[in-house]
Amino acid sequence: MKLPPFAKRSRARLISDERGSSIVELAIVFPILLLLFVGVAEIGRLFYTYTTLAKATKMGARFLTTEKDAESTNTTTIANTKTRAARLVVCGFEDTCTDRPSILPGLTTANVLVTLPNTTPGFLGPRYVKVEITGYTYNPLVFNVAGATDATSSTFYFPLEPATEMRYMH
Repeated sequence: MKLPPFAKRSRARLISDERGSSIVELAIVFPILLLLFVGVAEIGRLFYTYTTLAKATKMGARFLTTEKDAESTNTTTIANTKTRAARLVVCGFEDTCTDRPSILPGLTTANVLVTLPNTTPGFLGPRYVKVEITGYTYNPLVFNVAGATDATSSTFYFPLEPATEMRYMH
């Protein structure tokens, strides 16, 4: 069957018409771009969190390297020095954290482990202080791994546990 000339022109225009093709391409590519953007933002947030924790441990260790009470043998003085260093790591102040927010959500003094220098009589080697953060859980904003894997926890598979060790200066 032979088509009339106007039908041939209509069919040719319909085939060569590209209106709407950009929308179809956008509908295909946009979810992928959105996933990439959100993933990069979440990884950036993870690096920011780790860097903040690492800087906090460095600040605590630096405080302890110049603190004369760090080499005390009195258990009350040692406990007080460790508590002050832990507060400094958590909220940035050594006196109290009650009215101050922590540097990151969920970070408490229970997450901070302080190791003071070796004060054994006769020890002549170099002495070090160590401040580390243990058991801090990073909570992602967007990617909930538990929903996709039917797990009970949405935490990442690796802990954020930075530590800083510095030589004691006294």
